[in-house]
Amino acid sequence: MFKEFTYDNLENSKVLLEEKLSLSKKEIEKLLNIKEKTYQNFMKPYQEIGEGLNEFITPIFHMNSVKNSKLTQKVQEECLPLISLYETELGQNENIYTSIIDIQSKDNISLNSIQKKVLENEIRDFKLSGCHLQNKKKDKLKTINLQLSNLANKFSQNVLNATNKFEMIIEDYEDVKELPKSDLKIASFKHEEKTKYKFTLQMPSYIAYITYGSSRTKREEIYKAYCTRASENENLIVEILKLKNEKVKILGFNSYAHYSLETKMASKEDDIISFLEELAIKGKIKAREELEEIKNLALKDGIKNFRSSDMSYYSQKLKKEKYDIDEEYYKPYFEQESVLKGFFDFLHKLFDITFTQVRSSSWDEKVKVYDLSTKEKVFSRIYLDLEARQDKQGGAWMNNWHSFYKDSNDNIHLPTAYIVCNFSPSTKDIHSLLRHDDIVTLFHEMGHALHHLVSDIEEPYVSGISGVAWDTVEFPSQFLEYFAYDKQVLKLFAKHYESNKILSDEDIDKIIKAKNFQSSLTMMRQIEFALFDFRLHQKLYTSKEEVQELLNDVRKNISVFIPPSYNKFQNSFSHIFAGGYSAGYYSYKWAEVLSADAFYMFIESKNIFNKKLALEYKNNILSKGGSKDMDILFYNFAKRKASVDALLKIDGIIS
Repeated sequence: MFKEFTYDNLENSKVLLEEKLSLSKKEIEKLLNIKEKTYQNFMKPYQEIGEGLNEFITPIFHMNSVKNSKLTQKVQEECLPLISLYETELGQNENIYTSIIDIQSKDNISLNSIQKKVLENEIRDFKLSGCHLQNKKKDKLKTINLQLSNLANKFSQNVLNATNKFEMIIEDYEDVKELPKSDLKIASFKHEEKTKYKFTLQMPSYIAYITYGSSRTKREEIYKAYCTRASENENLIVEILKLKNEKVKILGFNSYAHYSLETKMASKEDDIISFLEELAIKGKIKAREELEEIKNLALKDGIKNFRSSDMSYYSQKLKKEKYDIDEEYYKPYFEQESVLKGFFDFLHKLFDITFTQVRSSSWDEKVKVYDLSTKEKVFSRIYLDLEARQDKQGGAWMNNWHSFYKDSNDNIHLPTAYIVCNFSPSTKDIHSLLRHDDIVTLFHEMGHALHHLVSDIEEPYVSGISGVAWDTVEFPSQFLEYFAYDKQVLKLFAKHYESNKILSDEDIDKIIKAKNFQSSLTMMRQIEFALFDFRLHQKLYTSKEEVQELLNDVRKNISVFIPPSYNKFQNSFSHIFAGGYSAGYYSYKWAEVLSADAFYMFIESKNIFNKKLALEYKNNILSKGGSKDMDILFYNFAKRKASVDALLKIDGIIS
């Protein structure tokens, strides 16, 4: 039913990919030789060729993220140019382009709305690939796309290398005395009969020290190491921006931001800037108040020259003082296995989805594999890789492997996906104990996964997350996040891993009350990133100094606390320089309006497990993938347009 994950032949990936690409080209040529092309005899098999290639490529590139080594780096470097060239040539193939236009014109009356959407998207994407251009410009685009692909890979690898390179060794217990016992146990090691403590820039370790480290000097050291990572990327940024600008000018756009909006729900650049600035205005006063609270607490310790490296430490102290939140107290209640079991129970209650663990090959012994079913009918598979490793890229993400679709022979293909996180690692003696923030992350990524896995759309190019506008793709993930703060949901899995005691109502209430702790500061930080990203792509910035000047200007207007001049977060801003968020980071807030409004409907129903409402959400949003624009799907679900007020209410910014 499902293809087994395998990487035994990884070293031969280049040769195998060349063979696969050659076969795909031949299959497309056969389709182009069909005299009377129809949706059924051309578009169906054309999509299947693309889907088959994606299924082949995904594990190859996935390995470089989760099992990074010299071999995976070499394989990625060899395969990226091949796939980049293939995709560029495919996107510029006039014969395919004219064939699709012809089918759209000739068969329009007989096509259903989903098939029409596939054709509309493909025609748009062919135009964005430069299919209509002269050969000289097409060749130039090929070169640019190849260069951008290589630079993105290099950017990402530089960040990973810099993350793995840094170690901070502490010998004095006084410098670590405030750390939670579980974090301290992971950090400790013996050297010459003496206990020492090692901290790295991998997320669990970095967060542990920057939040609880007793030494202000050491906090500054690890903070500076984190925000100065991959300094060599500042030159890559300039190259990437130059090439992107050159690319979109060839395609006839004023800027990369202008080009980017062709595949977004938002239609005007000014709308995005206004949206972000409106949120900033509404959040800035409260953000200043939140900052003053932190500074006043630090002042009690005699700290008058408050620094960015003090923010997490004193924020945690303030949170504990206001809500009596002790992360170390809570972590035993959020043991990974217990959380997963309760999480799956919750998803069953809400969406009638059952998770059944299965034996299946994967890339690491810690990976857990589950089949998803409804009424005992299996409809998808998911791989969970949740724990931090040195050979694994930081952060968290969902990656789709197979899509749901019906092929030309009426065979149903089932979807698969990966969820990758970087939670505290487990050993034979140590359980993986999570922070509540980790649980929110898990809910978030599962929201993405379900959006892909519950699809019932039979055309692969608009099934699952395929064809979903980039600025709405975060809607399902952020929607599911909100449930991680509900008491009834938390009680399904917040059980002490030793005593099996359920977390008390009082302790859960503290988490819920603390949800909006510093929500305005958090929002202002997101807006800072989003405005920097969008403005960066509205015109060409030709030097690292100009890029820094723009960031400084955004911070001056948006930020309530300016970080030190050595902070070069842009050099590790992989979302926009090595991912798909260029001129699209605003999507997190844009989609959050949809997600907050959808969740608010559950609040108003006074039943967080409102199955009728949940199934309407599942049937109208999750299962429909990219078959219709998200504003239409949201209206079908809510029977109205989304409002920004629900987001501001949930975040406690307005009442």
